[in-house]
Amino acid sequence: MQVDQNETSIVVRDEMQNGGLAHAETIIYYSKKLQDDLHMLGMKIKEHEENLKFLKTQKSKLDDSILDLQVRSHSSSIPKTENENNSQPQPEEQTTEQILRHEKSAAGILCQLKTRHGTQASHLPLTKDVLGIVATLGTLDDDNLSRLFAEYLGVETMLAIVCKTYEGVKALETYDKEGCINTSSGLHGLGASIGRTLDGRFLVICLENLIPYAGEFVADDPQRRLDLIKPRLPNGECPPGFLGFAVNIINVDSTNLFCLTASGYGLRETLFYNLFSRLQVYKTRAEMVLALPCISDGALSLDGGMIRSSGVFSLGNREDVGVKFPKPLETSTVPENYNEADRLVKEMKWKKDKMLEDMKREQAILEKEKSNFEKKKQEFLKFLAESSSYATQHQSQAAPDRFTPR
Repeated sequence: MQVDQNETSIVVRDEMQNGGLAHAETIIYYSKKLQDDLHMLGMKIKEHEENLKFLKTQKSKLDDSILDLQVRSHSSSIPKTENENNSQPQPEEQTTEQILRHEKSAAGILCQLKTRHGTQASHLPLTKDVLGIVATLGTLDDDNLSRLFAEYLGVETMLAIVCKTYEGVKALETYDKEGCINTSSGLHGLGASIGRTLDGRFLVICLENLIPYAGEFVADDPQRRLDLIKPRLPNGECPPGFLGFAVNIINVDSTNLFCLTASGYGLRETLFYNLFSRLQVYKTRAEMVLALPCISDGALSLDGGMIRSSGVFSLGNREDVGVKFPKPLETSTVPENYNEADRLVKEMKWKKDKMLEDMKREQAILEKEKSNFEKKKQEFLKFLAESSSYATQHQSQAAPDRFTPR
């Protein structure tokens, strides 16, 4: 706020005419002092607003780091025991058994071939480009999540065959001159040779034809998780109960993380990104519903909630599709990186708590400075009004003297 110099000059002129120069100087001095005070308070407000903005940015970065670490260690929160591992079949064997129950499926025929011929099966012209079945290409530490992911994808997708190139897709099924399926070659011929006639359609996914994820990866992450933007509520906070993105929660074998396609892409940014996109995972259905404004590509909750896509809800009882992702093989009772990740999460949460205290303190100071600014502004406006009234009053008193006859 600037003082109206015209009003001040009126006061000065009147006071000089009436011998009140000292009083005029006092008015000018006090008006400048009020201006300086307002300027100083304004600078303080700006400083605290910038401090708050910086703290909010740092808190947002901490939230993202905490979520990334929680995704890495979430499935390890209930470590397995060696006895549990030894008393049951290996997880991969369980998944293979589940696939073999679908006797007349393409996936079932391929698993039967692998069971009979072992590693030699992967060198056959028919299967040399086949990477595997969707259900066997990822692992999940949590059995509940495995069932949820399988239900979301559906049995047809879980049994889909994954090939690296389109040449591999063509080898699985051939056609005669009329465009009819040649049942004596490809998977149809293989099924007939082992007494399992291939029944109905089956899905085949070609990695080189998928549109891959084009963003960055989480830094220093051996699993090459995708650096996806975390969901934010209108108030800027991450939704409570958010555990991460499905595409980052699923584990991928190290051999499938790099260079599966001619362009150098791995399974996470091709297959699983196309299957899950930005599917979000929450602890409870209630928390998932509260996060609806942030959900664009669907969401799941650990208690069975499912949103297929924005505005499309899957209701009713949960369905067991009969095929699920296996658990990763563990040689120790506690994963190596669990304790370190847990320590880092606790440390970051402590920093976040301290940052919240700083934000609360800055907010209180900001509100106080704004209140002081408002008081000083009212004082300045009152001073201007009184100065103007004083000048007008002395001007009217001096006016008759100007026309007094000599």
